[in-house]
Amino acid sequence: MSPAPASVSKPSASAAATSNTQPAEIFKVVSPNVVYSEEEIRSTYTYRDVKVSKPDTPGAPLQVTPVETTYQFKLDKKVPKVGLMLVGWGGNNGSTLTASIIANRQNISWRTKDGVQQPNYIGSLTQSSTLRLGSDAETGADVHIPFNQILPMARPNDLVLGGWDISAADLGSAMERARVLEWDLQRQVLDQMKELKPLPAVYYPDFIAANQEARADNVLPGTDKQAHVDEIRKNIRDFKETNGLERVIVLWTANTERFAEIIPGVNDTASNLLGSIKSSHSEIAPSTVFAVASILEGSPFINGSPQNTFVPGLIALATEHKVHIGGDDFKSGQTKIKSVLVDFLVSAGLKPISITSYNHLGNNDGKNLSAPEQFRSKEISKSNVVDDMVASNDILYKKGEHPDHVVVIKYVPAVGDSKRALDEYVSEIFMGGRNTISLYNVCEDSLLASPLILDLAILTELMTRIEYKTGDMSEYAPFHSVLSILSYLLKAPAVPPGTPVVNALAKQRSAMENIFRACIGLPPQSDMMLETRL
Repeated sequence: MSPAPASVSKPSASAAATSNTQPAEIFKVVSPNVVYSEEEIRSTYTYRDVKVSKPDTPGAPLQVTPVETTYQFKLDKKVPKVGLMLVGWGGNNGSTLTASIIANRQNISWRTKDGVQQPNYIGSLTQSSTLRLGSDAETGADVHIPFNQILPMARPNDLVLGGWDISAADLGSAMERARVLEWDLQRQVLDQMKELKPLPAVYYPDFIAANQEARADNVLPGTDKQAHVDEIRKNIRDFKETNGLERVIVLWTANTERFAEIIPGVNDTASNLLGSIKSSHSEIAPSTVFAVASILEGSPFINGSPQNTFVPGLIALATEHKVHIGGDDFKSGQTKIKSVLVDFLVSAGLKPISITSYNHLGNNDGKNLSAPEQFRSKEISKSNVVDDMVASNDILYKKGEHPDHVVVIKYVPAVGDSKRALDEYVSEIFMGGRNTISLYNVCEDSLLASPLILDLAILTELMTRIEYKTGDMSEYAPFHSVLSILSYLLKAPAVPPGTPVVNALAKQRSAMENIFRACIGLPPQSDMMLETRL
């Protein structure tokens, strides 16, 4: 029998009455291509691209053809009541995020040696950044708005949190164990946090480091993977019903797993994957069990770790059920900088020839990554981040050429959650010269990752309310189940099969902004500023 699903205490009665009331619209698009109603925004958008064809005749010029496609977008304006269930709720990220939402919701301030601190959502793309809407009609100056005002989005303080963990520790004890938040803040939220207890999680020792066994005192019994899927599905249904939720997002913020082997007949198709779960095949990972359960319940699933949760059969299952998935691996510090710096170097005509990245950290993530198979998952997600940038410049790089790229992660308990990241970039420059850039970055791991969890949940929920239609479609359809629009927040972005992976950070954010602009009939963001240059 399932234990009652634990969740963050609901807002007070007065707050609950208005929890889903969105702020008044701060702009309205005046265009015949945009129609507003009480329930929806509909837009007609012309997408312009350029197709390049290679001629059959050697030496002939490339054939370049501008093309246009007309899309109709439909946005459901109503933001539902949203629950966020975290796998690994009792870890550093889960406990930090939960305590921080409580502090923000109740406006709890706390003292440090630097003075009184106020709760905030700094580090969140959706809550603390802006985007350019257009230019002022009179002065020509840029007009910026909060990112979360471009389309109606859920608000962090309204999220209902719950989840699973292999450790039975309540969230208060987990917060104290994590040693991330300041003591004065922990003191004020401790009683509320202690009321929150994670549900038992799936634990297959072969997939995570052996050093995690001591924490595994809150696990689903047995080895029947079908029974585990059924139990997780029941947990999601109970959580949804108990809290009166309209949408539940499930997000993996638990330990990094080893890579699962892709085996024909086991996890290569949706039917094979479901059959392998029924037979409790050894290569079905815990994260895939959670993802399958989420998909079958119609709940989007986000993978915040680097393992290959989304085996081909899982992607096929999500596509069949039209449920969104996104991943992989939170992009919070070292890799985010790498996706900016290498893009800059290659775009400037400089040639990175070696990238050496070293980390040491002392939290439980670092402890788990000290095992070789789990480290290999992380190494893969960190190493592929420069591939598309290198491939974009065949002047600098011959076919198959690639910079030397080394990633090292070491476990040093004394530094706790304050990860140290050291990077060296060596580039070839003019006339055989060499340029070396060295960076030292102290990353507060969970304080950087927790806002990303919010953004991933908020943006995923938003995407469940957007549909599109082209001229040859009779009905509106959702975006592809694999949400590549989340790439900005992830180290190894999952994309629909057969489509390109984009890692350059500026391109990832630009794509997100421009897709949201298309939903309200606005053209893509442009920095041409022709009116100032002619």
